[in-house]
Amino acid sequence: MATSDRDGTGPRRRWAELRFSIVGPLLASPPSRGELRGRLEELAAVTYRHPTTGEAVRFGVSTLERWFYLSKKSEQPIAALERKVHPLAGSHPGVSEALARALRTQYRDHPRWSYLLHHENLLALAAEDAALGRVPSYPTIVRFMKANGLVKRRRKRRDVDLPGGPRERRSFEVEHVSGLWHFDFHEGRRKVLLPSGDRKKPLLLGIIDDRSRLCCHLQWYLAETAECLVHGLSQAFQKRGLPRAVLSDNGAAMLAAETQAGFKDLSVLHFTTLAETPEQNGKQESFWGQLEGRLMAMLEGEAELTLGLLNEATQAWVELDYNRRQHSVTKEPPLERFLRGPSVARAAPSSQELRRAFRLKTTRAQRRSDGTLTAQGKRFELPSRYRTLRRVTIRYARWDLSTVDLIDPRSEKFLCALYPID
Repeated sequence: MATSDRDGTGPRRRWAELRFSIVGPLLASPPSRGELRGRLEELAAVTYRHPTTGEAVRFGVSTLERWFYLSKKSEQPIAALERKVHPLAGSHPGVSEALARALRTQYRDHPRWSYLLHHENLLALAAEDAALGRVPSYPTIVRFMKANGLVKRRRKRRDVDLPGGPRERRSFEVEHVSGLWHFDFHEGRRKVLLPSGDRKKPLLLGIIDDRSRLCCHLQWYLAETAECLVHGLSQAFQKRGLPRAVLSDNGAAMLAAETQAGFKDLSVLHFTTLAETPEQNGKQESFWGQLEGRLMAMLEGEAELTLGLLNEATQAWVELDYNRRQHSVTKEPPLERFLRGPSVARAAPSSQELRRAFRLKTTRAQRRSDGTLTAQGKRFELPSRYRTLRRVTIRYARWDLSTVDLIDPRSEKFLCALYPID
């Protein structure tokens, strides 16, 4: 167990106290001439507790001898045994004045950018302007920004009081690729230009594999509907295969009859989060922060941002940057971790099978006079061979009434397609 800093002492002071506790008895009872070596060897054989990590540690005779003479020659032994502060500590010699000015200007214009995005844009500026000089490493830039108060600004969130008091929160990760997918909609902060000349905030559907953190599909829409959700899920299935389970919130699109019927037909378990607990889908929420901090930040200068351009930039970013960049938690690129497995993914069905899966099921009475039925205000004609059926079972999607599927109510098998009366 790591040592705590609650007592107010830092690692430098704790190391000095440990060193003094080891060699202090030699100062209190100085060894006779010729006995020092033996006493040091005895101390070197003892196991001590690391002052930072708490692990077992030993020290060599030469190290103990050096500590002994340092403390013996000093009036303040503990201070003498402390590690000396580097003369450049607290300064940032790698950040030139020109680079510091450019960084402050960049921060003033984009205070919500991440440290990584600031560093990458500094590299791009230095490549165009040689006067900025060499850009130091990413950790140096982070230390400089924090020391100068250039911290990332965050938007305030409204706290919600949960019924029943606070709930226990634990992180989790499934053991297999495609064992669990997360999906959710996210409202963009920028508006897109519509063909009508109006502007509207788009909604982003994101689908992420839990184990690998791979973004299976990412696409912007103008509404959060079941039609858009099914369109995005179908693309994710055909690109990455069928998962075993999915996790989402309780949005209307997620609980729509077409969506639920599709998951059941495809044998995909659908779990939903508790109300007012977005942290249950935390991997998805964390992904939105990366998207806003990197992709949307890079599109700030695009005045005429259309839905098509936004989707094109999004696909390029997710496939060429996010999925191939090392993840901060897994320490692997999501694409490599996804391909490495182990995987429980299944082969995706055809486009036609996916369209038929995401359709609600209901029954309708057949009109004896003309052999038709009504669905969503439209009339569909049954083939003459089914005229003897009083009630029929059909499946359809409310957003696509170009055809209705007639199915066997017992076996759920597709019988034929019904078309609207011309």
